[in-house]
Amino acid sequence: MVAAAHVGKVPPSIPSIRDTLGASLSQAGWLLSLVNLTAAMGGMTIALTVDRFGHRRLVVLGTALCFATSLLGAFAGSIDLLLVWRFFEGLGFIIVTVSLPTLILRVTDPADRHRTMTIWSCYMPAGAGAMMLLAAVILPGTSWRSVWLVASAASLVMLIALLLRAVPRHELDAAPVSRRPILHEMAEVATSGGPLATAVCFGAYSCCWLAIVGFLPTLQVERLGFSTATAAIVTALVTAVNVGGNLLAGVLLQRGVPRGALIAGAAISMAFCAAGIFIDGVPDLWRLVLAGIYSAVIGVVPGALFAGLPVHSPRPELVGASTGLLMQGSNIGGLIGPPITGALVASGGWPAAAWLTSIALGVVAASALFLHWRERRKLAA
Repeated sequence: MVAAAHVGKVPPSIPSIRDTLGASLSQAGWLLSLVNLTAAMGGMTIALTVDRFGHRRLVVLGTALCFATSLLGAFAGSIDLLLVWRFFEGLGFIIVTVSLPTLILRVTDPADRHRTMTIWSCYMPAGAGAMMLLAAVILPGTSWRSVWLVASAASLVMLIALLLRAVPRHELDAAPVSRRPILHEMAEVATSGGPLATAVCFGAYSCCWLAIVGFLPTLQVERLGFSTATAAIVTALVTAVNVGGNLLAGVLLQRGVPRGALIAGAAISMAFCAAGIFIDGVPDLWRLVLAGIYSAVIGVVPGALFAGLPVHSPRPELVGASTGLLMQGSNIGGLIGPPITGALVASGGWPAAAWLTSIALGVVAASALFLHWRERRKLAA
């Protein structure tokens, strides 16, 4: 959650950054997408590197990177220098997120894996949403530099906690395993149906999610006349309710609801909800209600997918690499979703964006059905 705060601090800060540093819209776009680009290009490679250097050691390193680069970024005198620090900050975020699932599984009883992995999956909406809300509150009286300093301070506190409480714990020690060459393990994960389908499913989910959340502030300003600060707060709240869906996935999986049915059911029903946010004829305030419902219900998708990583990884020691592939899929979806949405809106108005949400959620449902078939076959064997 602390690492995800470094992702959530950027969207509300863009206007302040543009005023202070004279950043163009293109540079602001790179500031938003640089973390996605880094993860999309090297998520699995980073994960396999983490496997070799030690997950606990790399979580500490990633947290330290977030602390240092956010602190240095707060004093950047140009947008170019800020982008450099943002790249390394994104690297720290990715290192943390691909390292932690393996550590969580080491200290979790097998019977509790569904619950713990779905709690883990809340890190992005909870951390990013909380930071977006905090940034929206403190920005009117300060500047984006204060937001960067707050994020840096949070990572410093977490770094101290890790050094004092996590580093000495022997139950986090890795069991000795024989490693194969990185390229061999990359091919093993990338050609395995389960991790690949999980990555595609999460990519389509992220594509649709960011298409809605990314343009929700614009919808509020243009259609409802909200101020920028109010729109940022509403968007942060819509992001935060996604946590409820994440946690609900763990409860339903624990009670025996099939993973595929859970994901596909949410995707198909929410396709109509997502379309209602963009199409004409829907009262404007109802669009915000639909966005909140969509965010809460569709949150079962990441919760169910993260909980399925131990099941679908080719081998237990490749859970980290499978997480890296999932992160790549998620960030590829995050990269292409907003530009496609912008192009559709520019050519056909807001209703045209409903085509993207419908197709993306259809891909989510199809991937979920494949995962259901594969999981049943694997568990039966």
